[in-house]
Order: sequence, then C-alpha cells, then structure tokens
Amino acid sequence: MQRLTAETFDEAVREHPHLIVNFTADWCPDCRRIKDAYAGFPERFPEIAFAVVDTEESPDLAERFDVRGIPSLLVFRDGELIDRLYSRDAKTVQQVEAFVTRQLPVSS
Repeated sequence: MQRLTAETFDEAVREHPHLIVNFTADWCPDCRRIKDAYAGFPERFPEIAFAVVDTEESPDLAERFDVRGIPSLLVFRDGELIDRLYSRDAKTVQQVEAFVTRQLPVSS
C-alpha cells in the first residue's frame, strides 16, 4: 500500500487514472477497524489503485482536501476529485467496502 505525503501526492494522482486515498491516523479506532480490509482492496479490486495518507504525518494534505474527520476516503479519477466517503459513514468495514464497490468502472 503506497503511503502518500505532500511530496508524493500529486504525482500519485497523475500516475493512477483511478485512485482511492484513505486519510487515516494510527490513534484512530475507526481507522484501525478498517485497516486490514483496506489493505486487501488492491488484490480484490485491481482496477483501482489504493493509497494511504497519515494525517499526523501530512496534516497539510488533510487541510488541502478539507478532511475534518478520519477515516475519510477520497476518490480521484483522471486527476480530479470525484467522490468522498466522510468519516461518519466510514465506521465499519461494510460501509467502506460498499463505497469502494460503487467506485468500480461500469462495464459496457
């Protein structure tokens, strides 16, 4: 799982056409609850890139994207922020999995 910082964030967004970033912190109980499931998402959802931002290490990124609670998941597609899962809706593995599933590309 790629850990992003202010120095690597923009490059990761440019590099991955479909990226979900989990804003998290080690002290956060809800973040710890979803951590293992999130770590398994790259294997389960190979069409999406996944990364993590530690808000304690990179508070500037949390501020830049107005992340006020954690965990919060931000979805970038083709360099644009297109969706987010706010902390109040990211308390369980089931909520996070449902959100990620909704981000899957639609087959035509």
